[in-house]
Amino acid sequence: MKPFHYIKNRIERFFYNAYQRRLESEANAWKIPRHIGVILDGNRRYAKASGLDDIIEGHYEGANKLEEVLHWCDELGVEVFSIWIFSLDNFKRAAHEVEGILGLIERKMRELVTIEGLHRNQIKVRAMGQIELLPTSLQEAIREAEEATQHYDKFILNVAVAYGGREEIIEAFRGHLKAEGESGKPIDQIADELTVDKIAPYLYTSNLPDPELIIRTSGEVRLSGFLLWQSVYSEFYFCDTYWPSFRKIDFLRALRAYSQRKRRFGK
Repeated sequence: MKPFHYIKNRIERFFYNAYQRRLESEANAWKIPRHIGVILDGNRRYAKASGLDDIIEGHYEGANKLEEVLHWCDELGVEVFSIWIFSLDNFKRAAHEVEGILGLIERKMRELVTIEGLHRNQIKVRAMGQIELLPTSLQEAIREAEEATQHYDKFILNVAVAYGGREEIIEAFRGHLKAEGESGKPIDQIADELTVDKIAPYLYTSNLPDPELIIRTSGEVRLSGFLLWQSVYSEFYFCDTYWPSFRKIDFLRALRAYSQRKRRFGK
C-alpha cells in the first residue's frame, strides 16, 4: 500500500472508530425496536465492485456479515430479527447463482445446529416461505435447525427463503378459509366474520410482534414484497451500503433514525 493511502486509511479508521463509540454511548437513551426486519441486498454488486472472481463470493461475504450483525442485536437488546435472503423471484436467476445461494444457505443452516453461540444465546430459528420449493437437502437442514432451537425464546431469527409477501398473504387466507370451512360455516358467515385478527395466526410471523423497523441495504428504496402485511406501521430505513459492507455505524444510524421518529399509528 502506498504511504498516502496508508495514512488516509488510518485517519479514516480513527474517525470512524470515534464516531462509532459516540453512537454507542448515545444508544443507551434510544428506543430500541423489539423486532427488526432486514432486506439483505447488494451481495452481487459488492462482488463486482470488489473485483471478486465469482458473484457467489459476494453472497458468502454477506452470510459472514449476518453473524456480526446478530452480535450487535444481542448487545442492543433486539429480540426478533427477520432477514430476507432468497425470494421466489430469485429462482429466475442464472442456475449457477441459484445453486450457489441455496447451497450456501444449506451450509449455514447446518452450521447453526452446532454453533455454540447460537445455543448459548438461546436463538430460535424460524424459516418463512414456501420451503417445499427448495431442494430436499436444504429442507432437511432447515428442519434440523428449527428442531434444534425450538425451545429457545431469548432471541428469534426469522429467515425468509423462497419467500414472497403476496404469497404469504394468500397462504394465510387459504389457511383461514380451510379452517373455517372445516367447521361447517357457510361462506357468507365466514366473509362477515373476517377480521385482521382472524388472518394473523396464519402468517409466517404468527405470535410475534410486527417489525417496528425495516432496513434495506444497497440503495434500493422499495420493499419488494417483504413482510407486506406486518409492515403496515413499520418505520423504514434505506442505506446505500451493500450488505457485505454494512458497518455497525450504519446499523446504529438506522436505530437512531428510528428512535427520533414519532410513531402515531394514524392517530
